[in-house]
Amino acid sequence: MQHVESVKCTEENSAKQSPPLQETQTRYRKHFPPATYAHHPNYPIPIRDLPPTISQLLANLSRTTPPKAITDKPHLDLLYFQPFLPSSLARDLFRFLRSELPFYRVKYTIRRGPAETSIVTPRFTTVFGVDDTSIFIPDPNSKIPDETNATATSSLILADSKTRIPLPASDKKYHQRPRPIPPCLDLLRRAVESSTDDGTKYNFVLVNYYATGDDSITYHSDDERFLGSNPNIASISLGGKRDFLLKHKPPTGSDADGIEGMKPLKFPLDSGDMMVMRGETQSNWLHSVPKRKGGQGVLGRINITFRRAVVPGGTNNYYLYNVGDGGIFRWKEDEGRMIAAEKPVET
Repeated sequence: MQHVESVKCTEENSAKQSPPLQETQTRYRKHFPPATYAHHPNYPIPIRDLPPTISQLLANLSRTTPPKAITDKPHLDLLYFQPFLPSSLARDLFRFLRSELPFYRVKYTIRRGPAETSIVTPRFTTVFGVDDTSIFIPDPNSKIPDETNATATSSLILADSKTRIPLPASDKKYHQRPRPIPPCLDLLRRAVESSTDDGTKYNFVLVNYYATGDDSITYHSDDERFLGSNPNIASISLGGKRDFLLKHKPPTGSDADGIEGMKPLKFPLDSGDMMVMRGETQSNWLHSVPKRKGGQGVLGRINITFRRAVVPGGTNNYYLYNVGDGGIFRWKEDEGRMIAAEKPVET
């Protein structure tokens, strides 16, 4: 969904000259063993695989506290994991993803009457995946001999999901070339699917990084047709605690009874919490992460959402508003901020 938002991009404005990306990782990588990377022609940089200290815990995730089902409001169907990830794992995963993923500060233009307005998304974003009409398959012509994460990812090509015939580079179905979900996020996707055990399979992962309490997302609903009817969306919070607000859409007709005057719901999502929005929620409710002054807003927050897009319109929408056509940003540990990156890390 296109969200009408505007914020001053202080990180972009202050990044007058981009230092080599190798410097952005030096201090951070002291905490983990030697790295392996996933490579793919559509990745802007190689993307590091999870270190065993994280991957083993995700693969063997166990839960002592069951999720809370929240269905006590009209058209509302939530599954609230508090937490989904233990605090130490959530902390390490937050630091890892902030340091290793390529992020974007997307700019786009909207038209209001005769005037055009330039929008800068008030958070950093990135996205991976492709809709149901396509699938990533191993390239039958690949000469890569082994099956490590890095080589397995690099040999993936896009194909029609029904015929499994590779899509040619000249294919116009997608405005940008989709990117396979990297292993570091795919393991998390599988853990999310196992936790709900309702048969939901996700083919997209969107990652938002809220650098400060000024980064936000306005009220909106993920009710686009390209998600199908009654979509399930799983949302994981990492890093600083931020409020997650929901309010019912304006009622119509007989639906007004019991809805008018209903106050917004507020969930203070902590690091490791997961909220799954199901059923009629997207059709009838709006959600937002408002700006937050002070407190944990200064710590930075990552939000990871898993979705299932069913048609190419979903793929084009997600890459347009979460990647765009600008350059990438990477986390610079020494400066404690995202910086504009001009060239990929050499591995």
